[in-house]
Amino acid sequence: MTSIAFIGLGNMGGGMAANLAKAGHDVRAFDLSADALDRAKAAGCLAAESAAAAVAGAEVVVTMLPAGKHVEAVYADAVLHVAAPATLLIDCSTIDVATARRVADAAAAKGLVAVDAPVSGGIAAANAGTLTFMVGGTQDAFDRARPILEAMGKAVIHAGGTGAGQAAKICNNMLLGATMVATCEAFALAEKLGLDLQRFYDISSVSSGQSWSMTSYCPVPGVGPETPADRGYQGGFAAPLMLKDLRLAMEAAASVDAQTPMGARAAELYEAFVAGDGAGLDFSGIIQTLR
Repeated sequence: MTSIAFIGLGNMGGGMAANLAKAGHDVRAFDLSADALDRAKAAGCLAAESAAAAVAGAEVVVTMLPAGKHVEAVYADAVLHVAAPATLLIDCSTIDVATARRVADAAAAKGLVAVDAPVSGGIAAANAGTLTFMVGGTQDAFDRARPILEAMGKAVIHAGGTGAGQAAKICNNMLLGATMVATCEAFALAEKLGLDLQRFYDISSVSSGQSWSMTSYCPVPGVGPETPADRGYQGGFAAPLMLKDLRLAMEAAASVDAQTPMGARAAELYEAFVAGDGAGLDFSGIIQTLR
């Protein structure tokens, strides 16, 4: 049993902390939301009065926070000056590469061990313990983090050095955003050409146009496996979160002078979608703007 501080119990973090407790770890959880803390307690976690109280005495600190500024603030206010030397810090937030490297360097200066370990899989996978973790850090740090992450996921992959996990997540989700837009375009065009959408799915899902957005997350209700499209585009991966990841990808591309025309266009489309009626919908709901 490992003593774990878990900070950030939102839609993703709540399920992740619950799975750590289910695996037999001693999880001290903290979130600014009282409701989130109550859910964590019901799942077997011990509620902490503050982030610092959760971190005190913990062998591992896991953070799952909205943005880089929140990670830096929590590290500065409650982690770096409280955690004992050699404590393992696992940040599962999706943030920019520069911030990930900056907080890892600050941790190393305090004698702590840090990895960036953003996730792929969404809320359902977080609850089911079937997330994919892409991890940045040294091999020794990865080896320490792996058994903790395996309690929350189906795949734990060492992406490379510090910041590599965030780089992998940003590139992956840029690809996802662009392929979802293309998949939606194809279904919208097929519909206007008079094709039966189930027949189109049957063909494309086994042809060269096949993608995860087609076969695992079809944006059309009643076609393929159950997806948010079957629930009025509720649940799943919220469009504002996709937009956040696409913005991070564009910032990263600009920082290294990379050409990402498809990613840039996807970002523009999701900017418009979220600014319109898409803020409360799953990212696959963008098909509604393309029909």
